[in-house]
Amino acid sequence: MARSAPAISTFTSGEISPRLEGRIEIEKYRSGLSDLTNMIVQPHGGLTRRPGTEYLGAVKDSSVKTRLIPFQFKTSDTYILEFGDQYMRVFRNGLQVLTGSAKSITGATKADPVVITSTSHGYSNGDEIFLDSVGGMTELNGRNYIVANSTANTYSLQDLFGNDIDSTGYTTYTSGGSTDEIYEIASPYDAADVFDLRFAQSADVMYFAHPSYAIRTLSRTDHNAWTFATPTINENNTPVLTTANNYPSVVTFFEQRLVFAATNNNPQTLWFSKSADYLNFHTGTSADDALIYTIASNQVNSIRYLSATRVLTIGTSGGEYVLTTTNDGPITPTTTQIRKYSNYGSANIEPVQVADVTLFLQRGNRKVREFKYVGEVNTSGYQAPDITVLAEHITEGGVEGFAYQQEPENIVWCIRADGTLLGLTYRREEAVVAWHKHVIGGEFGGGQAVVESISTLPTDTGNDELYMIVKRTINSATKRYVERIHRRDFTDVEDAFFVDCGITYDGAAATSITGLDHLEGEAVVALADGNVVTGLTVSSGAVTLPEAASKAHVGLAYDAEVENLPPAIDLQDVGAARGRPIKATRLFLQLEKTRGIKAGPNRDKLTEFVQTSVDLSADIPLFVGMESFQLYPDWNRDGTVVIKQEYPLPMTILGIS
Repeated sequence: MARSAPAISTFTSGEISPRLEGRIEIEKYRSGLSDLTNMIVQPHGGLTRRPGTEYLGAVKDSSVKTRLIPFQFKTSDTYILEFGDQYMRVFRNGLQVLTGSAKSITGATKADPVVITSTSHGYSNGDEIFLDSVGGMTELNGRNYIVANSTANTYSLQDLFGNDIDSTGYTTYTSGGSTDEIYEIASPYDAADVFDLRFAQSADVMYFAHPSYAIRTLSRTDHNAWTFATPTINENNTPVLTTANNYPSVVTFFEQRLVFAATNNNPQTLWFSKSADYLNFHTGTSADDALIYTIASNQVNSIRYLSATRVLTIGTSGGEYVLTTTNDGPITPTTTQIRKYSNYGSANIEPVQVADVTLFLQRGNRKVREFKYVGEVNTSGYQAPDITVLAEHITEGGVEGFAYQQEPENIVWCIRADGTLLGLTYRREEAVVAWHKHVIGGEFGGGQAVVESISTLPTDTGNDELYMIVKRTINSATKRYVERIHRRDFTDVEDAFFVDCGITYDGAAATSITGLDHLEGEAVVALADGNVVTGLTVSSGAVTLPEAASKAHVGLAYDAEVENLPPAIDLQDVGAARGRPIKATRLFLQLEKTRGIKAGPNRDKLTEFVQTSVDLSADIPLFVGMESFQLYPDWNRDGTVVIKQEYPLPMTILGIS
C-alpha cells in the first residue's frame, strides 16, 4: 500500500474557493484551506482562534439598525460613537460615557417592582441609567436600567427588556448608592441615513457629509461634551454646497484642504477648500485658493469615495481616478489634474487604506480590489487587482462595510450581507492575502447572529480594537448589542477569553456569577479558573457554577473549525493521488497555547486531544509542541481532515501533517 505524509507549514492563502480544488499546481493551493471559521491567519503563517467578544452595552433602541463611527483625538484618547435614530451616544475605553451628573439614592424597597428613592432625581420614564454603590441590596449594582413610574422623588426599575425588577428576594437595602444617565445628544440624522454618512476628522472636530443633509460638524470638548453644528461655508462660486440637492456625499482631507464631492446636482464635482482654512471655499488663482474641479467623462459616474494617501484616489461608479499636478508639487487651482487609471467602478462603500494602498469594493459589492501604484505616478501608473479572485465564494451575497485593524495581525474586517464577519489578513509586502470567516455566537430568527456595524480604534498597547454591533434573538426579543473583540494576549489559561457577548468575573471565589442580564434565558458556557463549564442557562441575570471560581469568563459558545484542501501528493509507483481512495490514519499538529481540540477525517468522526497535568491537583496547562492524533479509519477520495475547537479554550495551529 502506497504511503505519503503531506504537510502544510503555512496557511497564508487562507480559505480559498471550492472552484480551485482541482488546481493543485497553483502555489497558493499548498498554503490554502477549504474551511476557516472563527480562525485568524497570522502574518507569519499560523492559525489562531478568534478571541471572543466582550459585551459593552445595548444600543438605545434595539428595533432600529444602528451604526458605530470612530472618533480619534490621539491614540490614548479615542471614542466609539453610536449613531441611531436622531441620537448619538459615546463609548470610551469600552464603557458607556455617563452624563457626570450623579444622583444619590436614599432608599430601595423589597418589592415587585423595586422602587428607588432619589430626591429631585429629574429622570423621566424611559431614561436609561447606570446604578452602582448601593449598600445591602448589592444585587442592583453595576447594571443599566430603564426608569419607570417616575415621580418627583421616586421611580421603579426595569431591565433592558422592559421587565420590572423584582427585588423581593434581594438583600435589604442599608445605605448609599448612586445613579447616572447614559450620555446622549440629539443628532440630525434619521436611522435610515446613518449608514450613508461620510466623515473626516481634524483634531476635535469631525465633518459629516450626506446628500440629504447640510454639512455638519461634531465638536468634542470633554468626554461628555459633544456638539453638532451647521457651519458657515464661505463660497463665492457655483456650483454651491449649501442648498438642497447641493449637499455633498463624500468628504476627506488632502494636503491641508477639506475636500467635498458628489452632490445630487453635480455628482462628478470636487470642492477643495482654501489651504488650512477648511470652511473657506472662495475660488481664485493663487496657490492657496480654493478650487472646484469636475471630472470629464462620457457618462455621468458619481463619485463614490475619496481616499487620501500620498495622492488622492477618486472612486466613481464607472472607474478609478488619481489626482495629480502638472508639476508634481502641491495641488493648486492652476496645476491640478485628474487621470483615470481603471474602469472597474466602485461600490458606494467607504474603502480602507493600508499603508499606501487603497482597498475598495468594486461595483456589484463582491470583488475587493487593491488600488496601488506601480512605478512612477506619471509613467507606469496604477493597477487594481482583484484580491478575492482565489476566494470569490467568501463575499457571496455582497459586502456592506470595511474596518482596518492594523495591530496585531494587519486584518481588514468586512461585513457580509448575511451578517457574517469576514477577515482579510493583508501583508502585501510578505505576499500574505488570506481570507477567513467568523460566525459570532448566538442566533437571530433561527439563523446565525448578525453583525451590522464594525469600527476600529487604534491604541498604544499593540492591540487595536474592533467594535461591532451584533443583532440576536435574546429571550424571544430582538436585541442589538455593542461588543468588542477581546485582546488575545494571555499567559495562563484562566485569562483566555473565548466566549461571545461575554463578561468576566474577577473577585472572591463564588458560585453565582451575575451581570448576565443581557443574556437572560440563553444557554451559555464558562471558563472558570481555567476549567470548562457547560450546560449553563442564564436566569435572573446569573448562572450558578458547580464549583466556586475567582475568575470566570461567561458568554455564548462558538465553534472554530479548520479543514484542509485535498492534499496535492504523488504516490510512489502510482502517481497522483487525486481520485484514488485515501485513508488518513494519523494526524500531526504543531500547536501553540492550545487545549481541548478535536480532529478527524470529517465532522462526524472527531477525536479529542485529552490533556492531563503531571500534578493531578494542578490546572491542565496549555499545550505547546507537536501532537499526534490517531484518526478514525475513513476511506475517501480527498484525504481531508477537520480540526475543531468547541470549548471556550484557545487553539493555535502552526503546521499540519
